Amino acid sequence: MREGERPEIAKLPLFAEMDEDKRNRIFTASFLQAFPPQLTLFEVGQHADFLHVLVDGLVELYTTNAERDTTMAIIEPVHSFILAAVITDQPYLMAARTLSASRVLLIPAELLRAVIQHDVALMQETMRELAMGYRGLVRALTDLKLRQSTERLGNFLLLESRKLGGARRLRLRGEKRLFASLLGMTPENLSRAFSALGKHGVIVEGANIVIDNPVALEAFARPDPVDDSSLDQS
Repeated sequence: MREGERPEIAKLPLFAEMDEDKRNRIFTASFLQAFPPQLTLFEVGQHADFLHVLVDGLVELYTTNAERDTTMAIIEPVHSFILAAVITDQPYLMAARTLSASRVLLIPAELLRAVIQHDVALMQETMRELAMGYRGLVRALTDLKLRQSTERLGNFLLLESRKLGGARRLRLRGEKRLFASLLGMTPENLSRAFSALGKHGVIVEGANIVIDNPVALEAFARPDPVDDSSLDQS
């Protein structure tokens, strides 16, 4: 990593509170690289040699089986991926590709594991990220098991609104087919779901989504009673 890039990266939650000497040790061995859109960063089963931190851009995490693939997560800055594979020194369970031009910090996994053992702040932030990832997984499973597809879309929009402080106008980053896959839907079902949400206070304006009646949407989608979206780094 170039010297001029370090102040920007040092502000990231993963590194902000750690010992400066240990942080510099990590930065000296890390690379901040720019990638074009639609570039595969790693594949399922590949050994986790690096922790990836998305600084700018958009990344899709996905998995494949029998020539089918599904979107598991859409990563926005600033966020690391996939921390669990790095900490456990295991192969990736998901693949990753850029959706737009992106800057990604590559941190050697072996070095990160070594420094974690001697830096309490880094250890605590690592535990926090892993815990938030677990909570996100619980929410995703709850969504799939308890909500129909249109309800899942409504709940997704409400969660995005929460992340933006209750904003009523949202802009989806990425193609709608990605969000269909993320929510376990086909693109056709997604279009029908958006149409169905019209009577629950949702207006679609191309890539822009307007939540015209949040009360009606909440009554329909039944969002989770526990809200910890403000703690999420993504």
